[in-house]
Order: sequence, then structure tokens, then C-alpha cells
Amino acid sequence: MRLYLASTSPARLSLLRQIGIEPVVVPPLVDEEAEVARVEAETGPLAPGAMVQLLARLKAEAIVGTEVDGEPIDGFILGGDSAFEFGGVAYGKPHRPEVARDRWLAQRGGSGVLHSGHWIVDHRGGARRDGAGRVDEARLTFADDITDDEIDAYIASGEPLLVAGAFTIDGLAAPFIRSIEGAPSAVVGMSLPVVRDLLRGFGADWTSFWNR
Repeated sequence: MRLYLASTSPARLSLLRQIGIEPVVVPPLVDEEAEVARVEAETGPLAPGAMVQLLARLKAEAIVGTEVDGEPIDGFILGGDSAFEFGGVAYGKPHRPEVARDRWLAQRGGSGVLHSGHWIVDHRGGARRDGAGRVDEARLTFADDITDDEIDAYIASGEPLLVAGAFTIDGLAAPFIRSIEGAPSAVVGMSLPVVRDLLRGFGADWTSFWNR
């Protein structure tokens, strides 16, 4: 059984590889900011969970019906998205060093929630059948004794610039995180227990995806 990953996230790819799955990566062409703005113009502000679920679904659906190496997709498509909520505000990727630094100064010693959205499309046999999704959340608490020099060094590493919330728990920021409540993989970018549950909901045997 093949799993097609509609994401360019190195963290999501790494997570799947760690558990024995080598997915077929198919980058989705989704303008995330434009899509969120479009929906919010129609319905009002999206809660963090609703936003990541929307984007996860759009990413998965963006590659429905496409071909990979001249062959139709035959398996399951997985789309995912994440956002970090701190102080009632949802944060995506900071991109700029000064933005990442401001976030770290604010979240030092505090707690926030990582919202991880998932959407899976059953595309067995080369045709779309059905789709299902779910959001998972994990709360984490940052150390209160992180120094300004440590923050500056972390920002200078470049690691926090392209990840939701400006941190990773599987990289240089791991020592700065005191505790996690929830699935650790959800903080990395994809809740593996949720992915397993969704696939099993389609009658797919989880171990049938092991191919590494």
C-alpha cells in the first residue's frame, strides 16, 4: 500500500521515514495565505484548529487526480498543516529572524498549544473515493530560564525560521521545552496516532504501509 504525502515539510517526511514508511512526495500547489483569507472573508476569523484542518484538506485535494511518473496515484493521499497558538494568537512560520526572536522572548516560561491538522483521501485504484480528517493538539511548556544569548544563538542557527511557532522539539530547541501533553509527533508536525486512526477508518492495515 502506498502513501502519498501532499507536503514539502521535511519534518513530516522524516516522521514517516522513522516509522518505516517511505511516502511518495507530491508537492501541493496551494497558496495558504490566500486560501485562509478567502475563507475568512466569507465566514469570519478561523480558529487555529479550523485553519490547519482547512489547509490540510486543501493540500491533499490539490493532488487528487494527478499522475506521478506517468502513473495515476494508487493509494492514500495525506495532507497536513500545523500552527502554534500562544496567548490566544495562532502563529505559523516566522520567516524573519526578528520575528522569531520576538516570539521566543514572549513564549519563554509560558505554555502554548500546537494544532496539527490532517486530511486523508482514499485514492486506491487511481480514482478518488472518500476523504476524512482530524485535528490533534499538544500543549507544551517552555523553560523559564532560557537566556537572551541562548535565544540569539538559536535564531542564528536558522532552524526556527521555517517551522510553525519558531521551534522544533526534535532539533536544537529540544532542551528549551520542559514538558509536552499530547502526542509528541503532533508537535513535530503530524500526529502519527491520528494518521493511523484515519487510515484504519478506511479499512487499511497500518503495517501494510511499511516499505523501508
